[in-house]
Amino acid sequence: MNYPYGKAILVTGASSGIGLAAANAFARAGFKVYAAARSCNEATHGNITGLRMDVTDEASVARAERLVAARGGVGIVLHCAGLGIAGAAEDAKEQDVRRLFEVNYFGVLRVNRIFMPMLRARGRGLVLVVGSVAGRMPIPYHVHYCGTKYALDCYAEALRMEARQFGVRVSLIQPGGTKTNITKSRLIAVPEGSPYAEGCAMAELHLGYSEQAGNTPQNVARAILRLAERQNPPVRVTTGAPYRCAMLLRKLSPARAFELLLQRLFD
Repeated sequence: MNYPYGKAILVTGASSGIGLAAANAFARAGFKVYAAARSCNEATHGNITGLRMDVTDEASVARAERLVAARGGVGIVLHCAGLGIAGAAEDAKEQDVRRLFEVNYFGVLRVNRIFMPMLRARGRGLVLVVGSVAGRMPIPYHVHYCGTKYALDCYAEALRMEARQFGVRVSLIQPGGTKTNITKSRLIAVPEGSPYAEGCAMAELHLGYSEQAGNTPQNVARAILRLAERQNPPVRVTTGAPYRCAMLLRKLSPARAFELLLQRLFD
């Protein structure tokens, strides 16, 4: 394997799902992995060192950066931390949506703001952001989650252009339905008496099925690992053949036709 960005990586959201699978995949490939999560044992087991870090807490991220810097730093930052929320656009409480953005979007900004100087100082680095196909196509009754991923899509592409002059590359990974705990942990924001309750329940049923029948976190992790070998990785990578087809269809179809297709899928 090639190591164009060195052999040390920070992985956020490393306690479960894609983050955990990625931490293990990079460790097996010979990387020194800092596996960051809100609550973990800050011990080293093989190539993996636990790192207690909350992406919504500036002081927590700054502390993690100091610990990593004292041990030689990292050349790759992989963003996997995330939350899910289901509910109609009208129904969701503002505090729930703000919490979602704090983790999924502002968490990425916060970690990058604190760790980017480390990558720039090295003269070569890689930022990998786990987005979603939902960042390119809205899913009914999951609009606020999609909004965080839409925002990350734009952010990653802009950061890629800005950071290139310092030798830092940026890529966005867009998984489709993936078999993780997000299906069970997703907040269901449907107030009592909501006129959208039936539609949301049906959409959640369809989405949950596609997630549990979808790609594995290990397959997504392998795709992420391949990006770390490339000196000029692509802007974005979609994982899973069905979702690559869906993204192509999104690109080629008239907007109204694709909207009708999505609505039928989730009705």
